[in-house]
Amino acid sequence: MRLFLLGFICASILCAQGLDYVKAHYTKYEYRIAMRDGKKLFTSVYIPKDASQSYPILLNRTPYSVSPYGVDQYKTDIGPSPLFAKDGYIVVYQDVRGKNMSEGDFINMTPHRPVKNGPGDVDESSDTYDTIDWLVKNLPSNNGRVATWGISYPGFYTAAGMIDAHPALKLASPQAPITDWFTGDDFHHNGALFLPHAFNFLYAFGQPRPEPAFTDRKAFEHKTPDGYKFFLDLGPMYNANERYMKNNVQFWTDMMKHPNYDEFWQSRNLRPHLKNIQPLVLTIGGFYDAENLYGALQVYKNVEQQGFAKGNRIVMGPWFHGGWSRDVGASLGDISFNAKTSEWYREKVELPYFKHILKDGPDPKLPKALMFESGSNVWRRYDAWPPPESQAKKLYFHANGKLSFSPQTETGLMAFDEFPSDPARPVPYIPQVSNRMTREYMVMDQRHASTRPDVLVFVTDELAEDVVLAGPITPSVFFSTTGTDADVIVKLIDVFPNDFPEPSPNPTGVVMGGYQMMVRGDVFRARFREGYSTPKPFVAGKAEKVEWKLPDINHSFRRGHRIMVQVQSTWFPLVDRNPQKFVPNINEARETDFQKSVHRVWRSVEMPSSLGITVLR
Repeated sequence: MRLFLLGFICASILCAQGLDYVKAHYTKYEYRIAMRDGKKLFTSVYIPKDASQSYPILLNRTPYSVSPYGVDQYKTDIGPSPLFAKDGYIVVYQDVRGKNMSEGDFINMTPHRPVKNGPGDVDESSDTYDTIDWLVKNLPSNNGRVATWGISYPGFYTAAGMIDAHPALKLASPQAPITDWFTGDDFHHNGALFLPHAFNFLYAFGQPRPEPAFTDRKAFEHKTPDGYKFFLDLGPMYNANERYMKNNVQFWTDMMKHPNYDEFWQSRNLRPHLKNIQPLVLTIGGFYDAENLYGALQVYKNVEQQGFAKGNRIVMGPWFHGGWSRDVGASLGDISFNAKTSEWYREKVELPYFKHILKDGPDPKLPKALMFESGSNVWRRYDAWPPPESQAKKLYFHANGKLSFSPQTETGLMAFDEFPSDPARPVPYIPQVSNRMTREYMVMDQRHASTRPDVLVFVTDELAEDVVLAGPITPSVFFSTTGTDADVIVKLIDVFPNDFPEPSPNPTGVVMGGYQMMVRGDVFRARFREGYSTPKPFVAGKAEKVEWKLPDINHSFRRGHRIMVQVQSTWFPLVDRNPQKFVPNINEARETDFQKSVHRVWRSVEMPSSLGITVLR
């Protein structure tokens, strides 16, 4: 208890220091800025009191409130990090259309309108343009240069706002941006619902707001810390609305009606519109971001592929969601990175680059891709991402749980491994109790799963030399089932040597010898193996190839370690349960649709299940 109180007191002192500095050096103003269709967006502006010079504008557009409200109520810190307040910028926060104190109707992941025929054709690109136009024309002491930034949902607004950008927008920094809520960000991965994340977030965020208000969020009360039991007791997905949402969360209701990648989701896909971008782009993400790892990588790749007039850069650290902005960045869960990576980023990368672009400060000479290599715990500089010198290779599944770079030699109808899958006893995604999506699961020890009969395990011999993988991971699994539907989960794991030392101090008592660190894992709803818009049932007993891409990694499997791959079909409650019987709308499956199945993974010359990797060295 004394340690907790000491931490609280220290935190309070730090908060007071930041608040005192902001109040002493900035004056706060509040405006309602009219958009082209007449709707007014509530905007808070912090302007330096020193009027002897001009300042760039930093703009953050958010659906999460610009609070505190009132010109005499100040944020504790302003800007992407507290370093910016001391360097001197005009910092602007805006409630997006339809949220909190702004007028208009809120639309989740506002579809982009590439053609605008009149003042009524508005989207996040036009709202950003109109806001910047007003700011540069009306705020005193601005130097005519603007940068936008935002993390997570605000990262989406940053990315959307750099399309058809205002000429004053010189730099956009989408950080963990949302790009597509069906294929990889937040609520769905490859069509499978990330249940606790979607349920908890949308229950709070999706409550109706009939008129402007200071806040519109109400957290769900589970009344138990045991998320495994809570979501298992929930049963089929239709129960969520009947028991808890009560048709009061419109986006949840809509989501349940659209189980496939139809126009509802396609219109909310930002990726095709990230072309001919004029401002500089600095995308930030975390390799261990449980929420929007996909979005960060996709923004960078699509801007790069679809034409860019000036400069496109990406920084990826060993971070959880937003950890680069508010954490030390020295560890995640049981895994240490042996450096204060977030502090280094804020001091040596983010502030210097913003200052260079907006204030003509010294050029920090950032590479195209600045990527943290976990395992060796080293920052790497690349001229392109993935590194063009990396080589495509495969790790093949063999009999007796062997994993090897050598292809299979076995032929015939007996070259398979099988495992049972019971929706009533799904594989837990973490070994402890939680009713939320635990961010540490991204690197968590997988020993709790590797001993289960419903998880297949393939592992290499000890590595004689370091093996560095840099780029995407591509599972190619020849899969059959006794049912007519299934999920396929593949995890890439770094197995530590048995004599790997424990951390010092070791407050949790973790045993690191033999630790199975998940480097990357993801799910694929196999009904979408021929396309997200065209679900297809399995024919019982017929093997088909299930292939997809996992988000990129940059990881060194050290000498003496082993590489492991785990294959399973449930990952609960992180991923909602597949009934294993094909139904047209999986969100409307009934209790009677849930059935036990036996799955097979084939590993023959004819059906060579493998993991595609990119080996750097």
